[in-house]
Amino acid sequence: MELAPETLALYATLLAAGIASGFVNTMAGGGSMLTLPALMLLGLPANVANGTNRLSVVAQSLSGVWAFHKAGKLHTEAVLPTVAPAVLGAIAGAAAAAVAPPEVLEPVLLGTMIAVALLMLLRPKVVTGSGEEEPRSAWRHAPSWLGLFGAGLYGGFVQAGVGFVLLAVLGGLMRYDVVRANALKLVCTLVFTLPALGIFVLADQVSWVPASLLAVGTVIGSQLGVRFAIKAGGRVVHVIVVVTVVATCVAALLKE
Repeated sequence: MELAPETLALYATLLAAGIASGFVNTMAGGGSMLTLPALMLLGLPANVANGTNRLSVVAQSLSGVWAFHKAGKLHTEAVLPTVAPAVLGAIAGAAAAAVAPPEVLEPVLLGTMIAVALLMLLRPKVVTGSGEEEPRSAWRHAPSWLGLFGAGLYGGFVQAGVGFVLLAVLGGLMRYDVVRANALKLVCTLVFTLPALGIFVLADQVSWVPASLLAVGTVIGSQLGVRFAIKAGGRVVHVIVVVTVVATCVAALLKE
């Protein structure tokens, strides 16, 4: 079936949004602020766009984890204790999102983004490890466990901006530098998005054609993002994180 030029243009926009999202999410977060509006331009309701977006999150996370691991930036021993509480939170969050009214998503997103933006601007050292400290394990540090559970809860519910929340926990509570925090962030996002995606599939809230196209774009973007993060170093990536979270917060406010 031949596609209309307008539809092709929307698909091209979706692919471009996916590339940009994969790049941004690999180093910071907030890429869903690009992809969710692009999906809604196709006419998808907010809840279906939210579910459709999850396939691209899985794809870009898997791609980014592989690239960080290949570069020796993934702390593999920390994967299980970091992922476990995030998964529990994500399952609860996705279950709540599948039955929640779509209008609930925006206030949750906005409130979380404002809180993270204020922390990163006013107390940057609180949410970023120096790289010289010994990282904490969530098994032995209760605030880290609770922080990861809360990040998973938020990620399962709304997804957009969850990378910022995870970075705040991994850097602020667990004291990872920003590059290694990003590697673990992608592992968490990958693992807790898988059950979340399953829940949205069961709820029939995934549109597979745009989901697949978006996934291709985010994989391309994630590979570019990992290469840039490793070459640029922690200081540059930290600046990108701060700029991105503030921009995401401003975008959410203007949308209101």
